[in-house]
Amino acid sequence: MSNPTLTRTTLNLTVRPRRLRRSEALRRMVRETVLQPADFVYPLFVRPGRDIRQPIHSMPGQYQLSVDQAVEEARAAFELGVPAVILFGIPAEKDATGSENYDPEGIVPRAIRAIKDALPEMVVISDMCFCEYTDHGHCGIINRPGGPHFNPYLPEGYLLNDATLELLGRASVVHAQAGADIIAPSGMIDGMVGAIRTALDEDGLNHVAVMSYAAKYASAFYGPFREAAESPPQFGDRSQYQMDPANRREALKEVALDVVEGADYLMVKPALPYLDIISDVRGRYDLPVAAYQVSGEYAMLHAAARNGWTDLRRTALESLTAIKRAGADLILTYFAKDAARWLEDNRE
Repeated sequence: MSNPTLTRTTLNLTVRPRRLRRSEALRRMVRETVLQPADFVYPLFVRPGRDIRQPIHSMPGQYQLSVDQAVEEARAAFELGVPAVILFGIPAEKDATGSENYDPEGIVPRAIRAIKDALPEMVVISDMCFCEYTDHGHCGIINRPGGPHFNPYLPEGYLLNDATLELLGRASVVHAQAGADIIAPSGMIDGMVGAIRTALDEDGLNHVAVMSYAAKYASAFYGPFREAAESPPQFGDRSQYQMDPANRREALKEVALDVVEGADYLMVKPALPYLDIISDVRGRYDLPVAAYQVSGEYAMLHAAARNGWTDLRRTALESLTAIKRAGADLILTYFAKDAARWLEDNRE
């Protein structure tokens, strides 16, 4: 039976949504999506040296940091209420297998230990990929004549899936032993979650979680990251393993595989251009969903603000709210510190 109080005529006479928008206090009372510093994960780029804060020109306010400076940056974020950092390494040397990634004295294991020593309660996430560490800039072992895994039936330059899985497992154990709370494989290598989960469990590290970049697209929005991580491919691109931006249903297939393999978190990357994917994943799965507001998203908001076209604070917070509204539980964002300050200012 229909409710007589909700007839069309009655609605036209009585329902006035603007009544709930009249003041900030009223708007706050009925706000459906509430952004908070605890939603953020702060990416940090770590390089060898000491007292280094090398500006990343395409990402205003971001730096390549020596380990000591990464500790201080993590501390500043933690004091603002940001609970986690994710680490990307710029190695002293690169080679065909990205060997510094699985070296216990590599740049990221050293940074993990230093941050956990200084801030035991901060969650430290290790981005698990090889693009920063290899001399070719791809995310694993490349098929090359004369190489130890050369396959004559595959094209030269093709990323070798199973050989890469072996190294992902090896490096994940090294980073977990250094103290990482979460391993975040980002290469979109088939079977990466299962290989890492198995390697961790076999080494007694079953308490370490896996945050999979489950739906990572071959996006043009990664451009500034190439400077930040010094990781542009030396040939070709990463479309052979990252997802086609045109595909939506395929994302759910990728996510489903990672769920079966034991992922603890599911990530969509980039964030703002893929809000539909975030929403799809949130609607299908009960695992925590993360979204990465990538370097290009960050840089374009800064560029528009620098030209006087938009207000940086408002556009950044609006974009972060949209990502959370779509279904993200966690947002990896270079705005983490700034957004935490802005949110605190809004509360005062």
